[in-house]
Amino acid sequence: MLDLHPPGPDNRYHQNHIEWVLDSYRRVLGKPLLDAVGDDFGRVVYEADFALLSHNTDPDPLFNYANRKALGLFELTWQELVGMPSRFSAEPVNREERERLLAKVARQGYIDDYAGVRIAKSGRRFMIRGAVVWNVLDGDGRPYGQAACFSDWDWLA
Repeated sequence: MLDLHPPGPDNRYHQNHIEWVLDSYRRVLGKPLLDAVGDDFGRVVYEADFALLSHNTDPDPLFNYANRKALGLFELTWQELVGMPSRFSAEPVNREERERLLAKVARQGYIDDYAGVRIAKSGRRFMIRGAVVWNVLDGDGRPYGQAACFSDWDWLA
């Protein structure tokens, strides 16, 4: 289900979604994404200094979450990003490589060394380094999608 309401106090910053993302990260990587942050972890993740995005399990996966840092990098609003096919985050020339990456994550559960070029709404390109991409399961252990986080990027000329 795609929630078109941006994260905020009224929806606890999509805390239920973030709980599945964080639990899945801890399960597959064996460590937490964040140190203990208390009951307000939805807000903490939304306002974090790293970029975090996720997409669903559709055959052509659709973005279902991005924190403030990721929205800023991609120069998109919540309404523009949520529901957009995640393949549009890469230029057409880089989409085949992106598909190989996602297939590898599906098989292995995660990767923690992704590097690649992504494109913002304005056409500006940026290089991501050291990204972690992992499978996300829902509260019942069913596939829910995949998530990615990174804190190392550079704008390209």
